[in-house]
Amino acid sequence: MELKRAVVTGLGAVTPVGNNVPEFWKNIIDGVSGCELITRFDTSKFKTRFACQVKNFDPTLVIDKKEVRKLDLFSQFSLVCAHEAVVDSGLDLENIDHDRAGVIWGSGIGGIETFLQEVRGYLGGDGTPRYSPFFIPRMIADIAGGHISIKYNFRGPNYTTVSACASSNNAIAEALMLIRLGKADIILAGGSEAAINEPGLGGFNAMHALSTRNDEYKTASRPFDGTRDGFVMGEGGGALVIEEYEHARKRGARIYCELMGAGLTADAYHLTAPHPEGLGARKVMELAVKDAGLNPEQIDYINMHGTSTPLNDVAEATAVKAVFGDHAYRMHLSSTKSMTGHLLGAAGVVEAIATILAIRDSIVPPTMHFTTEDPNIDYKLNFTFNKAQQREIRYALSNTFGFGGHNVSVVFGKIS
Repeated sequence: MELKRAVVTGLGAVTPVGNNVPEFWKNIIDGVSGCELITRFDTSKFKTRFACQVKNFDPTLVIDKKEVRKLDLFSQFSLVCAHEAVVDSGLDLENIDHDRAGVIWGSGIGGIETFLQEVRGYLGGDGTPRYSPFFIPRMIADIAGGHISIKYNFRGPNYTTVSACASSNNAIAEALMLIRLGKADIILAGGSEAAINEPGLGGFNAMHALSTRNDEYKTASRPFDGTRDGFVMGEGGGALVIEEYEHARKRGARIYCELMGAGLTADAYHLTAPHPEGLGARKVMELAVKDAGLNPEQIDYINMHGTSTPLNDVAEATAVKAVFGDHAYRMHLSSTKSMTGHLLGAAGVVEAIATILAIRDSIVPPTMHFTTEDPNIDYKLNFTFNKAQQREIRYALSNTFGFGGHNVSVVFGKIS
């Protein structure tokens, strides 16, 4: 059986540094921080009082006002970025086989805000179980993909990937496999997350996972810096229209790049900490490069998971050196989380968009806020600190690693 090729024909994004792809990309290249003090709730008793929030978001530009009330914020993000991606793809929705168009969506947490509000209402009452009939449909993680499929009448494969911070990269990997095997012509793949609330912030604080740099919040996300003290929560969503190559070519689609390969592994080590030698990260990059039919020396750029946590950044940098050897010093590396914060389940797809646009524009987005070296990190590696750098990028890798030991890497390349 000959495997089919998958290409990316549409992009959509809602992020802390821009509510559409052009705005997002301009701010990423300019090194703009999306971090600000949290204003949605009282954070005075929290160890962390800041996050990378989506700003000036108006879902009614895409979603009917009456429907917005039925949707958790993570589903609102999903519909808005999916809309941008579908429009960007130029798909003629009247002339596709809807049975061969699907949606694979990732979310690490789903509707946690809905859960909070409904339980808060119950606990504030007299014990009478007064719950909204929309409670469960707003909360469950798979509902975002359901809404997208209903909107576009996509009747093909439809499911949700849940692997913490690797969730939306898992969705991209699944889309690749389905298209390769001829199970679909079009997959709208992506992810969304909206967990900046009391349990989200408090839960991650309790794990000592978040930065507590409240006096320097604008620069608190500082991957690979010696003073990093945890990740910064982000929110938002991203979407890719992924098509079978001949399907896209026959309709004259504008093709951003080819989705060439994916790797999936587990650390099988610890619930939240990466393997100290980066074994899972090492293997997943090796598998992704092999799956793409490439040699390690052909990779020009890696969009790193780069969370700004003490353990991840060392383990990932170690893994890169192990996989790429001397070539690691000739590649560019960067972490766009230094600007967007960590979008959890949506991180993979938003960083995939940055990787795709880096290939298109021959420019490497920066890793911002670096000032101080860490003796455990090799700075002969080019982390693209503090300023974007021009470079032709033919093949690029994007990493995501999630709590639970989930690792996913995807490879994009210029179409040939």
